[in-house]
Amino acid sequence: MTKALLILDMLNTFEFPEAKQLYPHAAKAAQNISNLKEKFAIQKLPVIYVNDNFGNWQSNWEKIYQMCSDDKCLGKDIARLLKPTETDYFILKPMHSGFYSSSLDSLLDSLKVNTLYITGIAGNICVLFTVNDAHMRHYKIVVPQDCIASNTVEDNEFAIRQFQNVFGFETPPERQINL
Repeated sequence: MTKALLILDMLNTFEFPEAKQLYPHAAKAAQNISNLKEKFAIQKLPVIYVNDNFGNWQSNWEKIYQMCSDDKCLGKDIARLLKPTETDYFILKPMHSGFYSSSLDSLLDSLKVNTLYITGIAGNICVLFTVNDAHMRHYKIVVPQDCIASNTVEDNEFAIRQFQNVFGFETPPERQINL
């Protein structure tokens, strides 16, 4: 059994109504996610991008990355910082949860994962839904509190309280995580 890092929706165009509100929080989380991703790489543990498909089922990580890292795209700096490597996995998701109508279950099973470190945006929506679905599947879950972002600090604090008080999950900052 092993640990895996999930990175939710961080390859993003940020072309939606609340994007300018979310982006500064996401940029801070992205640096911490990058640090955590490096810890996983050093330990040769799986890193799995679970990303919005932007309504395009014929896409793949290269197309999504190309779109999100374009010079005209608000999300370019985050995309460039968190560019997937050849050893990373990439799952497209159509809805809020990374598990809903995706191959995430099958991938985690094949990798024999029992512990998920869940990161990404938005903490109070897609991260929360994915955490809930992972919990129902009996994974051990860690949500690094500085590796998720929501539109507002209040929304993010709500999500963190849910992870701690409702689910009883660990929510350490990235710097305290030793794999």
